[in-house]
Amino acid sequence: MEFLIIGCVAFVTSILTFFSGFGVGTILTPAFVLFFPIDIAVAMTAIVHFLNNIFKLGLTFKHIDKNVLLRFGGAAIPLAFIGAWLLMNFSNNNKILYEFSINTHLFQIKLVELIIGLLMLAFSIVEILPTKKTIIKNNMLFVGGAISGFFGGLSGHQGALRTLFLLRSGLTKESFIATGIAIACFVDISRLSVYFAKVEKISLSENLGIITTATLCAFAGAFLGKKLLKKITINFIQYLVAVLIMLISLLLIFGII
Repeated sequence: MEFLIIGCVAFVTSILTFFSGFGVGTILTPAFVLFFPIDIAVAMTAIVHFLNNIFKLGLTFKHIDKNVLLRFGGAAIPLAFIGAWLLMNFSNNNKILYEFSINTHLFQIKLVELIIGLLMLAFSIVEILPTKKTIIKNNMLFVGGAISGFFGGLSGHQGALRTLFLLRSGLTKESFIATGIAIACFVDISRLSVYFAKVEKISLSENLGIITTATLCAFAGAFLGKKLLKKITINFIQYLVAVLIMLISLLLIFGII
């Protein structure tokens, strides 16, 4: 049963996130948690996430905008480390504002997640409104990268914040997707070093089947997404991103993720 559920989730999630640039970890981790301890689930998701991003990079690398990659990614990656370091070393500052339980599951609404969730909700609403979209110029790419990296490190949702800024970079749909994937690959490489200890606990030989299944299903979803790219518009991507970010922001605000 776990092979079917996790495989289907990986496939569908990979299609959606091919266009949005984020969400695999957010959606796939709960599927793994149904059958594995949380630390093992996080590590296995990280492996699938990384391999899928490498596969997507192979499908799209020709469309990477090197200027945006260097300017935006160059600021986002180091600031993400700083944000994550602050979160790890000053975790007591992430005050629990409220908690509630449904059945036996405890949900906690924390200060940092609430702030990030409200910011993301505001950004997503602005993205949906029929207003003129302001394009981020070259000299602002550093700022956008730094903001998305820092707050992404604090909240763990760098992909959503990164996508919000990249949407305003004036990229074509192909370059938007390819450049976002390239930045995500660099972030994944950094994260794997953090997850290395957890990866050792997975016992790859025992769980190789489920990891391989999830990865191959994610590959299939990404491949289908690449085929569908020709049929969609940048406006479709903008609305899809806005809706997904709105959903994630609400989950953050109510302490569900």
